[in-house]
Amino acid sequence: MRLLIMGPPGAGKGTQAAVIGAHYDIPAISTGNIFRLAITKRTPLGERIKRIIADGGYVPDSLTLRVVVQRLEEEDTKGGWLLDGFPRTVGQVKALDAELDGHGYQLDAVISLTADETALVERLLKRAEIENRPDDNEETIRTRLEVYHEQTDPLIDVYRERGLLIEVDGMGEVDEVSERVLAALAEKLGR
Repeated sequence: MRLLIMGPPGAGKGTQAAVIGAHYDIPAISTGNIFRLAITKRTPLGERIKRIIADGGYVPDSLTLRVVVQRLEEEDTKGGWLLDGFPRTVGQVKALDAELDGHGYQLDAVISLTADETALVERLLKRAEIENRPDDNEETIRTRLEVYHEQTDPLIDVYRERGLLIEVDGMGEVDEVSERVLAALAEKLGR
């Protein structure tokens, strides 16, 4: 099973990706977590990513693709995976399509979490306080939301046209959202 999860920053993608991964026994692969690890380790890639994220931008497609492809070649992905945070641009969709085609794979579904933007800003500010994330201040959050809408909203239409999109309300208690996500996946995939 090969899945994607999308949604604006703060919509709960990471939380729901973990739930989905555990439910279907597939790794939930977060590009954000991979990037944060590189930053923590202070690798050259991590330092470059740190500057981009601090400015509220997205990591360029070429860097992101390199990281994702490397991860998808690991042993635990043989039975499937869920990508969280990739693709984010039309260019990344094309690159992922090419990578999947090259291995004879296809996506099974794309989950899109929807959420109220005001609530997202509040969530992210609270998370920044709790997790001590200096990259999550209100200005940066709003910039990331704008960039998301500009670059990632078009992907929703791409996956809708392909018949892969499952839109789920990402607002509410974690368990409620998880129930909605798993029910929608079961209906779409028949499992």
